[in-house]
Parts: sequence; C-alpha cells; structure tokens
Amino acid sequence: MQGPVRSPSVIKSSLIEPDGGVVVDLVVPESERGAKTVEAESMPKVRLTKIDVEWVHVICEGWASPLKGFMREDEYLQSLHFNSLRTKDGSFVNMSLPIVLAIDDATKESIGSSSNVGLVGPDGDLIAVLRSIEIYKHNKEERIARTWGTTAPGLPYVEEVIASAGNWLIGGDLEVLKPIKYNDGLDHYRLSPKQLRKEFDRRKADAVFAFQLRNPVHNGHALLMNDTRRRLLEMGFKNPILLLHPLGGFTKADDVPLDVRMEQHSKVLEDGVLDPETTIVSIFPSPMHYAGPTEVQWHAKARINAGANFYIVGRDPAGMGHPTEKRDLYDPDHGKKVLSMAPGLEKLNILPFRVAAYDTVAKKMAFFDPSRAKDFLFISGTKMRTYARTGENPPDGFMCPGGWNVLVKYYESLQAEEATKQAAAVSS
Repeated sequence: MQGPVRSPSVIKSSLIEPDGGVVVDLVVPESERGAKTVEAESMPKVRLTKIDVEWVHVICEGWASPLKGFMREDEYLQSLHFNSLRTKDGSFVNMSLPIVLAIDDATKESIGSSSNVGLVGPDGDLIAVLRSIEIYKHNKEERIARTWGTTAPGLPYVEEVIASAGNWLIGGDLEVLKPIKYNDGLDHYRLSPKQLRKEFDRRKADAVFAFQLRNPVHNGHALLMNDTRRRLLEMGFKNPILLLHPLGGFTKADDVPLDVRMEQHSKVLEDGVLDPETTIVSIFPSPMHYAGPTEVQWHAKARINAGANFYIVGRDPAGMGHPTEKRDLYDPDHGKKVLSMAPGLEKLNILPFRVAAYDTVAKKMAFFDPSRAKDFLFISGTKMRTYARTGENPPDGFMCPGGWNVLVKYYESLQAEEATKQAAAVSS
C-alpha cells in the first residue's frame, strides 16, 4: 500500500537541503578584512594559477558544500576512491572530483613548519588564507587514472593543470579575503548558490531544473528544456524555473569562449526561443575536466547546493573524443546511468532527455523518431563549428538567427586574426 503522496505545491525549490545542511560561505566579512589581510602578509605564500583561483571561487561560495577548503589527504582519498565524503553525522555526500591545490618542492620548503599560508593570485594580489594546513604527496598517475579512467596523452585538464603541477598537495581551511571577481563584463552573471536560492524564492519557483552546458544553445537544446518544463507542469508543479547554467571555468582550446557563449545565450532569450520569465542564466564557475560519468556527478552535486531539485542529463555528459583513438572516451549512456545510482545524489531528481536531431521533413529540431531514422540529421558540435567557420548556414530551424550570427562573427574574427599572424610571419 502506498503512503500519502506529498503535494508538489508545498515543495519549495530553494529549500532542497544543501549537502551538509548549510551553504558554505568562506568570504571574510568586510569588517574583518583589514586585520586578516595584515595577518596574511606575514605568512609564507603559495602562488596560485588562474585555474587554482577558479577553484578558490568554487569552494568559497559553497558549490562544493560541505567542503571548507582545499582537500586534506583523508578527503582526497575518499573523493578519489569512493566519489563521496563521509560527514560528521556518518552520512555521505557526493564528491566525485578531488578539489586540490598542488605545490612544488621549493614552495613546500618555504612553508617549513608553518600551519597557515597566504594564497596569492597570478597578478600578485593576496586573495585568501589556508589554515591548519596539511601537505601530502601528489601521486599524479593515480589521480589521473582514477579520475579519467585512462592515462592516455592529450587529456585537456591534465595537460593544462596536472602535468606541470608540483609533486605535493596542500589542504586546509579556506578564508577568502574578498569576493572573487573577473572584471570581464560578466560578473553580474556569476550568482552564488546563496544568490540563486534567493532568486528562486523571489520568483516563487516550486521546481528548479538545471541544464549544464559548455556549448552554444541550439534549438534542440531549447526543445529539451521547454519539453522538461511541460513535463514538470504535467506533474503538478505550478512555476518550474529553468537554471541555464553554462560552465565558466577552464575549457579546452577548441570550445567556444565564455564571452561568446554568453552573448549567444542572451540572443536565444531575446529571440524568444527560451522564455526570460521562466529562465535564469547564470555562470557556474567550475573548471571543466572532461571526465565523463565521474565529472557529471560533480556537475549535479553543485546544482543541489545552488537549490535545483531537478537535473537534466543527456548523451555523453562531460565527455569528449578519445585523445588518441577515433572513438568516444566514455560510453555515451553511462553518465545518466551513473547519476541515477550515485551515492549522495538521491535527493536530486534526474531527468534523462530524449535525443533531439534535425528533422529534414519538418525542417526543425525534433525528437528523434527511429521509425524514420533517414529523415533525421545529427549536427555535432564539430559540425556546427565547421558551418560557422566556413560561413555556411546550418539548416533553417537549427538555431535562432541572432544566436547563429554571434558564432559566425566569432569565427570570422578568429580567421582574421590567423591571417594577420600569417602575414606577420611572412614579412618577418
């Protein structure tokens, strides 16, 4: 016999409990900044890379709650081997990616027996303090093998971050001296989990469905998002809100840059492909690993902390082509299967979406119908980039014209830049 069914109308999206019960906030209150900064000046220093700063941003705003700093060894081992962390009350939260800070031998030497260090950004600004530190060995090969399931050369995050990183990891409790800003004209899109929860309340959302992306939005994506809203309304929700949440940290060289993507996303809303009244566009500050089913758990977990109670997952989430062989690195169906079983994600509703493709008969993006497979055209990200680069238009109905023009302009500027470089090389 079934128990009573809870009415969807009483579910408040922003009250989905964050991992650990509270959204971590590690930014020092303004009244304490002066004293903390003076104290930090006298500490040994650790110099951060641009991507380290992205992780400081992620940790300090609570995306990784209940984590309160870069991982110490016991947290690192739990994350690496179990994809989860045990909390003080004995329960588990998902934590599929190690969030760690690497240092080299010289930095380790300079820290000596100090228990606290100051963290200095790439431009020399003191941005944070790490307290009660622990330094332990950085076994890169094990970290890479367990995170990506391969040690093949050519993994973007490995080449950018891990290969050149130091042989030690330093963990501790983080205190950030002032909010992280990028001053790139996009900071107003960078809403923290606390700010997002407040906005969901303000809009009186009774469901929030998150869509993670690192590519421009085409009409197939829009079809999936609009269809998800329709499904939620049919389930009895009154005001489902879409969190369109592009990843804003490190991405590989051939991905479309964040500023271009954000301009493209705003055109999609302007052109009415998505409804601005029921959509919040915000930037997720995390760097991208391209670690498939391992990474997609991190993407889902972070959205719990932001207040989303539904998560849309598609084909091959967080995946990429194998770096040395002509095949996908991960099974394209494993991401959604893993999410539905992952420890610590039980409270999140996973919404696997149907495959969308270009219907050559209806001349629009539609859900794939296997009974007339020959009528459908699959336009991959690579194919889309080729269209834009060569100035060839995609089929009508693939993407809104305003959004497509943003991409064409971007690729034209790349080609002009390339031509200038070649001309300079010839003349020299």
